[in-house]
Amino acid sequence: MDYNKLHINNILKDMEEDKFQAYILTQFTNVEYISNYKPTSFAFCLIKEEPIIYVSKMDMEIARLNSSIEVKEFESFSKMVDELKSEGIKSLAIEPSLEFNIYEKFMNDFSINSKTYVDKQRSIKTPEEIDNIEKATNIAQKAFLELDILNRKDKETQIAFDLVRMMIENGASKESFDTIVTSGTNSSLPHAVPEAKKLENPILIDWGAKYNGYCSDNTRTMVYKESHQEIWDIVAEAHDEAIKAIKPGLKCCEIDKVARDIISEYGYGDNFIHSTGHSLGLDIHESPTFSFRDETIVEEGMVITVEPGIYLEGDFGVRLEDTIAISKKAKIIGDLPLKI
Repeated sequence: MDYNKLHINNILKDMEEDKFQAYILTQFTNVEYISNYKPTSFAFCLIKEEPIIYVSKMDMEIARLNSSIEVKEFESFSKMVDELKSEGIKSLAIEPSLEFNIYEKFMNDFSINSKTYVDKQRSIKTPEEIDNIEKATNIAQKAFLELDILNRKDKETQIAFDLVRMMIENGASKESFDTIVTSGTNSSLPHAVPEAKKLENPILIDWGAKYNGYCSDNTRTMVYKESHQEIWDIVAEAHDEAIKAIKPGLKCCEIDKVARDIISEYGYGDNFIHSTGHSLGLDIHESPTFSFRDETIVEEGMVITVEPGIYLEGDFGVRLEDTIAISKKAKIIGDLPLKI
């Protein structure tokens, strides 16, 4: 199946309903999603009846090799605007992330509004996309097991470096985000940066691999003290029950509430300081999210993490994360045990 064409046709239908004649994309992963071409400098992808991508001269060769959409060398904004106007285009949709200095180039010639048409398409993964996420997850989990964390005496920075190296050796193109290896009191920082110090208790590792452009994401926390184990058990219960609750038709915020209510019942509601999960794909954070604000309806084909956590400031933190593929029910991607 030509998924690029399918996605474009779906976007054109949404545009027609909202009476937009063209839709401009500049975000690299959105351009890649639509065309199979990932820019290395800049690109302007215009979705319209005859889609086209304007690219820099240095990207022309790679764009022609990979793009499923017509490619044209970018000359100037005025030339691009004139070509759109010559086609009778008056209304233009843009990504919400479009930079203002680019928006200014179009604002005087078109009726403009921001739309998330591509986000809507990207929220439902194709079988090929899910396969890529599964392969990325398998690579990351294999590397983690090879790391043999419980027998390491190295510094956090060295362990993070080795984990990335092992993922690449196992087939990843790179890490899907900055690998977190943290321990001791720093584990109470959700996005802690590895330090040049030896591991303390507990140990929290948040890592992922990229395979064929697609991301994986897991977190494991290893505890050794009874007080740490008590918190670990609460987080594990929230993790498991949230996954059990996932099914098409529910709102994303309802899944978040399952995890949040369990943690709150134990008296740690104020210590759960982020959403329960996020979608992933070509980007590590995509829409929708399992957050209390997100009322998106869960659908088959979504891939969303479940990662509840409890963070006791200045003491320690626990987070447990798996990536979930949603069909008629939730399926954990990968087979890494929760308890290490």
